[in-house]
Amino acid sequence: MLVDKLCSIRTTADHFDLPVSTLHYWERRGLITPHRRGGRRYYDTDQLYRIAAIRHWRDIGRFSLEEIGVLLAGRTATHDWLDTVSARISLVDKEIKQLERTGAYLRHLLTCRQDVPERCATFRAEQEIPSA
Repeated sequence: MLVDKLCSIRTTADHFDLPVSTLHYWERRGLITPHRRGGRRYYDTDQLYRIAAIRHWRDIGRFSLEEIGVLLAGRTATHDWLDTVSARISLVDKEIKQLERTGAYLRHLLTCRQDVPERCATFRAEQEIPSA
C-alpha cells in the first residue's frame, strides 16, 4: 500500500501562492478536506490536485466557488458539471465579443481628430439622445 506524504498548510499555501486563509475558507465551503494531526492541517496528493484544480478553475476558467463545487461534485442527479462548463463558455464568448467591440472603439478613438472625444462624429452618429 502506497502512503501519501502529507504537505503542511503553510507549504501548500506557499506553493500555490495562496493565503492560508483561502485554504481555510475553501475548507469551510467543503471544497477541500485536509487531514489533521496535532490540530494542524495537512494535504495528501489528491487534495493537492484538488487545490490545483480549484486555483486553475478560478484563475483560468473564472468559475465562482459555487460553480467549482458543482465541478468537484461531478455528475449528480441535480447537477452536471458539463452544463456548468457550457454556461461558462457562453459567458466567455459574450465577454470576448464585448472586448472586441471595446478594442475597436478604442482604436477608433485614437484616429478621431476632435479635441474632445465626446465630439467624435462617429460616436455621435451611434448614440441615441432625446430630441430637444
